[in-house]
Amino acid sequence: MKKRMMTGALVLGAALSGVIPAHAASGPIKIVLAEEADLLEPCMATRSNIGRIIMENVSETLTELDVRGKKGVMPRLAEKWEQQADGSWRFHLRHGVKFSDGTSFDAKDVKHSFERIMSDKNACESRRYFGGMTITPTVVDDYTIDFKSSPAQPILPLLMSLVTIVPEETKMEFVREPVGTGPYKLSNWTPGQKIVLTARNDYWGAKPQVTEATYLFRADPSVRAAMVQTGEADLAPSISQLDATNPKTDFSYLDSETVYLRLDHNIAPLNDVRVRRALNLAIDRKAFLGTLVPESAVLATALVPPTTLGWNPDVKVFPYDPEAAKKLLAEAKADGVKVETPITIIARTANFPNVTEIMEAIQAQLQDVGFKVELKFVEVAEHETYYSKPFKEGRGPQIVAAMHDNSKGDPSFTMFFKYDSKGTQSGFSDPKVDDLITRASAAVGDERAKLWSELIAYLHDDVVADVLLFHMVGFSRVSERLDFKPTIATNSMLQLSEIGIK
Repeated sequence: MKKRMMTGALVLGAALSGVIPAHAASGPIKIVLAEEADLLEPCMATRSNIGRIIMENVSETLTELDVRGKKGVMPRLAEKWEQQADGSWRFHLRHGVKFSDGTSFDAKDVKHSFERIMSDKNACESRRYFGGMTITPTVVDDYTIDFKSSPAQPILPLLMSLVTIVPEETKMEFVREPVGTGPYKLSNWTPGQKIVLTARNDYWGAKPQVTEATYLFRADPSVRAAMVQTGEADLAPSISQLDATNPKTDFSYLDSETVYLRLDHNIAPLNDVRVRRALNLAIDRKAFLGTLVPESAVLATALVPPTTLGWNPDVKVFPYDPEAAKKLLAEAKADGVKVETPITIIARTANFPNVTEIMEAIQAQLQDVGFKVELKFVEVAEHETYYSKPFKEGRGPQIVAAMHDNSKGDPSFTMFFKYDSKGTQSGFSDPKVDDLITRASAAVGDERAKLWSELIAYLHDDVVADVLLFHMVGFSRVSERLDFKPTIATNSMLQLSEIGIK
């Protein structure tokens, strides 16, 4: 195999568009978020309510994806990397980096961080993205590490953008106070009130303008917007479209989040494909656009946004056809399917603007065609117990309302853990799906895109895996004292080093 080299020509501080010259202003800011962080564990930073606080602020990764430009995968704690003849990847690490506890960073920390993510002694969310593969890290020397995967992973450098690095001494179990190499350290966490990050004087990279960030939490998007307007906060990354009324402070942005209803095919009547089709036909998706959902949101036919490799334009959105839904339910009932069994929709409180109203409207539409639907709202930690395996024994039919983020541009960050038989959030088992995921994950170029496209069509048209709803558009309110524009990654990761102070 021909070697392929990827290297960063510039240090990270110069590579990021948000880094501000040394002569610019600096100071503290306040950020108001919709959901509290139930954990600040680094290996859980792929969950949005945690990642938007600590990812790349406290806990850094070897690589990161350039979401503002076209640089692709960029250096972070790894300065360069290359694929070797046997398909493994070699990463060359940055020198002179220290953790916030004063210890030095080297290859042993990287090896431990990866093994910790994969350990059965915790429930690291990052592990989900490495399903269906076996990856072995080997320390070559203090600043060189190899990762060998089976099957070979052509996008392994991109996958490493999810692996948060912790000191080698970090225990396998979850920690309360994260120790990282990032430009900030945790200085205060008062549960239910605030989290404070303070800039480090010994950070290896460019000095950020934000010297301290205080995170506040308010569930109501109107309250968040008002707090920025009155100066109680400087940034609200997520507000509703109705509140985005000031062109000087309010910005819309392409969101990588997809809203959907995850169906549990294991429990009747959701194990009948006719019932799953009826659910899809009963929902008037277009009616939400411009009302409860931003007008510029896109109706979804896949769990990945249209900017993703292999997205299939030939797959069509289910039409709104309540009569066809009623007919399918009648056919299923005639065959003995208990279609009148009560189904529970489990939604996450404050997950996104208007979530309550959207779910209540969907409940009503499903009831109109004959479904018996109950609606239950829970906080993020409880929501996870319904969303991820092991699913509770003795459960009734359940639909989990959720948002899935994929800003990485490749379906591998979605497909295994959402749809493979062994996926932690998969609600069914299908050998053809498993095979397509395996082959697509190892493929490159046009063949990779073709296989992902085939999988997207099969999941939507044949399996009817979920009720796919919307690729969302986000709205942020940014104080006029800040120099910041949201990106596709804003809802899941908010780098303080990209925020300037005027």
